[in-house]
Amino acid sequence: MHNYKELKVWSKAVELATAIYTLCSKFPTEEKFGLKSQMQRCAVSIASNIAEGAGRDSNKSFKYFLSIANGSSYELETQLLISKNIGFVEEENEQVIQAQLTEIMKMIYMLSKSLDK
Repeated sequence: MHNYKELKVWSKAVELATAIYTLCSKFPTEEKFGLKSQMQRCAVSIASNIAEGAGRDSNKSFKYFLSIANGSSYELETQLLISKNIGFVEEENEQVIQAQLTEIMKMIYMLSKSLDK
């Protein structure tokens, strides 16, 4: 078992989820059950799956949950791009979030690889 609160990737994922909630608060009301909801759920899923995997009893299980977190990262990346393309997110904000997301994806990859040892 790993202490997820000591994992820098988990901390960064929580920061990202918070940033996504702030970003989505500016979306139109009619997006309450559309992109807004999807993006928020993906962002929360990244941090949550890192935490859940860390609480499992084997590295194999941890890697499985890291792969789910990584998949949620790709979903969020796609939704962020769509949101920018339709004018819900300004390019500057998209770039900041994208940089955070890319860093988290790299960290998930490296953490997953380290569990093979």
